[in-house]
Amino acid sequence: METGPQQDETQASGLLDAVGPAFSRLRRGAALNAEKPIARKDLSRSLVLGVTEEGSTREGGEVTVGVIAERLGIDPSAASRLVSDCISEGYLLRTASQVDGRRTILQLTAAGREMLTDFRHHQRSAYEHITRDWPDHDRLEFARLLIKYVDSLARLQTRPDEH
Repeated sequence: METGPQQDETQASGLLDAVGPAFSRLRRGAALNAEKPIARKDLSRSLVLGVTEEGSTREGGEVTVGVIAERLGIDPSAASRLVSDCISEGYLLRTASQVDGRRTILQLTAAGREMLTDFRHHQRSAYEHITRDWPDHDRLEFARLLIKYVDSLARLQTRPDEH
C-alpha cells in the first residue's frame, strides 16, 4: 500500500479531477433536488433575471438579449425565447436604450425583483437542506470558498483576452 507524498499527490489529483464533473452535477440538480424543488421554467427565468440584475450594474446599466445569451452560454434565439417568456410573465420590460435609441434593453419589473428575491430564498433553503447533516463550520466554510471561487471566476471573465 502506497503512503507518503506520492499517495498525497495521487489523492489530490483525483480530487481535482472530480471537480469538473461535480460542477456539472451541481448545475443540473441543486435547485431541482432541494426539499421543495423549483419548476424548471422558474429556474430558467431566475437565470435570465439574475443576469439582468447583475448586468444592470456591470454593463453600464444596459442589458440586451445578446448579453443574456453570452452570460448564459446559449445561442441568441434561445435567449430571445427565454426573455420573451419573462416579458410575458411580467418579470422584464423591453425599453429603448438611453445611450443608443436604436438598441432595445431589458429591465427588471417589480414582479421580476420579487421573483428573484423569492428564488434567492429558495436557494438558501435548498443549501441548508442539502447541507443539513454537515457541521456548521463545514457549511459556512464551503459557502465562503464557493463565493470566493465565483468571485475569482467573475474577475477572469471581465479581463480582456490575453491570447
